[in-house]
Formats: sequence, C-alpha cells, structure tokens
Amino acid sequence: MKKVYLDNAATTPVRNEVIKVMLKTLKNSFGNPSSTQHSYGRKTRSIIEKSRIHIAKEINAEPDEIIFTSGGTEANNFVLRSSIMNLKVQYILTSPLEHDSVLQTVFDLSKNYQVLVEFVHLQDKGTIDLNHLEKILKKNFYKSNKKMLVSLMSANNEIGNFLELDKVFSLCKKYNAYFHSDTVQIIGNVPINMKQLSFDFATASAHKFYGPKGIGFMYIRKSLIKKIKPLITGGNQEYGIRSGTENVYGIIGLSKALHLSCCNLTNHLKKMKYLKSYCISELKKIIPDVIFNGLSDSLEKSLPTILNFFYPKKDHLLYFHLDLMGVAISDGSSCKSNNNKNLSHVIQSITKNKHLLETMMPVRISFGIFNEKKDIDFLIEAFKKKIGNR
Repeated sequence: MKKVYLDNAATTPVRNEVIKVMLKTLKNSFGNPSSTQHSYGRKTRSIIEKSRIHIAKEINAEPDEIIFTSGGTEANNFVLRSSIMNLKVQYILTSPLEHDSVLQTVFDLSKNYQVLVEFVHLQDKGTIDLNHLEKILKKNFYKSNKKMLVSLMSANNEIGNFLELDKVFSLCKKYNAYFHSDTVQIIGNVPINMKQLSFDFATASAHKFYGPKGIGFMYIRKSLIKKIKPLITGGNQEYGIRSGTENVYGIIGLSKALHLSCCNLTNHLKKMKYLKSYCISELKKIIPDVIFNGLSDSLEKSLPTILNFFYPKKDHLLYFHLDLMGVAISDGSSCKSNNNKNLSHVIQSITKNKHLLETMMPVRISFGIFNEKKDIDFLIEAFKKKIGNR
C-alpha cells in the first residue's frame, strides 16, 4: 500500500547522507572525546569540534556559542532555568502559544522560585500583541526594574505563525531585557543569521531538519557564556556548561543534516510554498468553507511547511482511518491541555468561538523535502473518501 508521510513538523525522516556519516563515525570513531591523551580520543574530539565549527558557520555564529544538548526540550529548560539562577532574571514574559518545554518550565519557576511570569496578549489569528509586550516591558523597566527575560518562539509548531523578530529584538534592547527564542521549527528550515539578529539564546533540534533524534543545541550569545553555570554536573564538557559524554554520532549527524538543509534551502522553500499553496487550493475545493487556524494559510506570514485547519470533531477516528489509508498527519501537538484532552493549548488560545472548539478539531499537515505533488493528491483523495462516508 502506498504511504504518505505529512507530519514533518513532528519529526522528519533522516537523510541517507546523514545515516551514512553517522554509521561511519559509529564504526571508526569510538574513543571518548575527553580522553585526549591518545589518538582515539583526539580523533573523536576533532569530530565534535569540527561539527561545532560547521554548525556555527551555517547560522553565522561563533563556534563557542554552540552548546550541544539532547534536543530542544533540554535546551529550552536549560536556558530558562539558567537565566533565573545565573543571570538573576526575576520576570519572564512569554505567550500561551509556546511549546510545553517552555510553558511547564516557567510554571515550575513561578511556583518554586517565586519568578514573576506574565503572558503577552494575542491578537487575531494568534499573532503576538507587541503593544502589550511593550507595555509590560516599559512598566517593569521604569517601576520595579527587575531583570527580565522575553521567551517567544520564532515560529509556532502548530499553526506556523512567524514572530515579528525585528520588532521584538528592538523592544528587548530598548527595555534591557534578555531574549530567548525557541527556534526549533526554523533552524534548518528558514535562513537565519545570528550575527544580524539579536538573540541572547536560541534552541534547535536535529530531527526537525532531517537529522537524528536525541541531539540538538542551544545558541548562547558569547557575552553571556561565562556567566552560565551547568545544571548537569559531574564533568567539564561543552565549555563546562553541560556535563556528560557527548553524543558524537548524533553531533556529526546534526552537522551533516544542517549543512545539507542550508545548502538547498532556497529550492526547498520554493518547493514547500508550492506544496502548501496547492494543498490550500485543493482543500478549498472539497471543503469550501474550510477554516484555517492562525496564519497557516499565509505563504508569507507562516512557515511554508505547516498548514492547520478545522475538521468536524464527530469524525473522531479521522487520524486512525487516514493512517489505514496510508496517510500520516496529526492534530498538531502531542502535548494536550489538561482542560480539553482533544485540543491543544495553542488552538484553545487562539479560538474565541467556543462552538468551533466543541464541534471541530484541528488537523495539521506539515510538508517536507521528500513530499511531492502526488502526495497532496493522495491526501485529498483520502479526505474525499472520508467526507463521502460521513
């Protein structure tokens, strides 16, 4: 049976070139990278540091601004907790649309460390209310003068909305706030230049750009590196910031995947926009009154890889039936809200119409470089069968 994978925002297939370089390293480079007294260890250490240099080059950062982690969740946790413990941040500004690795961490910091947390208001379609953000920053800057951290994702993993980064950078600079961004969905998928941007912290995960799972990195601005102390102790790896023997094979896989993605980024983006545009037009033919969530139907204001729309909730076995037909899609998140197990916190936060929440469910289609037009046709045919059988 033909099978079509359209859940690339959750994870991507690993490129063959990445698998090849990982297997070669696994077979030939087994030395402990901290055992630099002999050639086996030095060889492995060289792989890590060359990978760090290559990664930094792809995003125009300095090599010592790249710290390897197990992925985006660890990286987000590390940044938020370190900002409290090392940078003495007392006030975190974030949004209700963030990934759970941010939301659950700020809730914990608020409960156990008396950190003040405030949520920026949302405008229509889930865009961040920058006027409200400035109001909060301004109020704290002139009155309480607590150290602040703004944590807002660069692109949403469910509805694809882009953050207006330049405006957020400007506000953080104006009011002397640190800026952290979950960039898991954009690094490797959208051009990024760290020297031109004003991130203090950014996070990435290899499995979002056709690399292996269980490896990622955090970007920490060079001026802040020496202020950061490890959360995991017992070694001196990663400039003393993240102890533990490095995932050498994952690191070289990450480096290779990022390089291949960045080399072909222009063509990939062009292809993703075509697939998304075609999918939107075909969906409108079979669901004339289709409601798209957030800005996901915009080719300019959202990720070209993500499309999210409402579908009648009475078809509660939709994903299971589509899977039996050979189509893999998702509802947009594996992290469910405690208030409504059938809907993500993102969809609940941006949908004011309660009737929609009661009668409809979100469907996220996320495109990847291995998808073709025929995959969209296959998806549409599957939806036609579902609609015909309702």
